[in-house]
Amino acid sequence: MKNLFSFVAVLLFATATVAQNPVITFDKTTHDFGKINEADGRVTTTFTFKNEGIAPLVLSNVRASCGCTTPKWTREPIEPGQSGEITVTYNPSGRPGRFQKTVTVTSNATEPTTKLYIKGEVIPKPTQPTDQYPIKMGALSLKKKGLNFGVITQGSNKMLEIEYANQSEQPVTVELLLRDEDSYIKPNVTLKTVEPKQTGKLQFALQSDECPLFGPVTAEVYVMVNGKREINDTYKISLTANIKEDFSKLTVEDRQQAPIVEVARELNLGTIAKGKKVASKLTLANVGINPLHVRRVVINDPQIKYVAPKSALKAGRKADLKLELNVAATATAAQYSRVLTLITNDPNNPVINIKISWVVE
Repeated sequence: MKNLFSFVAVLLFATATVAQNPVITFDKTTHDFGKINEADGRVTTTFTFKNEGIAPLVLSNVRASCGCTTPKWTREPIEPGQSGEITVTYNPSGRPGRFQKTVTVTSNATEPTTKLYIKGEVIPKPTQPTDQYPIKMGALSLKKKGLNFGVITQGSNKMLEIEYANQSEQPVTVELLLRDEDSYIKPNVTLKTVEPKQTGKLQFALQSDECPLFGPVTAEVYVMVNGKREINDTYKISLTANIKEDFSKLTVEDRQQAPIVEVARELNLGTIAKGKKVASKLTLANVGINPLHVRRVVINDPQIKYVAPKSALKAGRKADLKLELNVAATATAAQYSRVLTLITNDPNNPVINIKISWVVE
């Protein structure tokens, strides 16, 4: 009997404690904006809540599930029987399509956490001509100013194009100017005189047989608008590609007779003082049968100079790839590493990346 009285007492105490807490109720917990236009900008709705308890209600935090949703709420304590508001604003810019976002409300109420929801569908704004052709070259507008051909096997050709438009009120003439060293690119202008509101295409055909380099290559083409010869970045189009040797026609016997390159995959140049030079080398060996040719050496650091073997390495022969690192006097004391790419005619391992590291003291 004593235990029963104790249980009843605890239950009455807990009930009384809960009854003394604030109680939060909402007029709604979900708002559907329906279809909204992205062009119209932000939309807002208000969730009204009431304290139906007998103690003051305080909202300690209101947090949205993403940065596109912004809540504002009543900060002061809400007395019993009184109401407050949570205003939720959604930004549809750049977010076409359906959405559903959550707003988490934390308070000192009997139920300390409440979730509110907003949803709807954003109708994308109509595409403007300036959105389609964002690159400005004088009176001409382009969709982009760079193209990547990707990996091209030597012997194959590929064409890419860039659309352009005349968004001015006068006719515009268009020509393309190519560097001599980029003659493996064959450019074409589909519409050399463009009337207002007309569009055309800049076409670039890459003929890999005419490219003297293997590996990554970059060509530069300049757009001449209304006959103006502007050799600067504003009018430059960059074309990139990666040219690889075609080994697909090699027979089994050809591969058995092929050259095989051996070279260290790492080279540590040690500790070097600022303003000093250090010379080193990578030894290449041909452990195959046919002559080994170094097609190209690529390293994107002007501090490192190299001299590659000019002659083919016959079977069993070795040669040095000579390197010189010139550390700038203004270099920061730190540990450095670069990647040197060695491209050869070894069909099983034509591209080798070698890590070169050093420390500047």
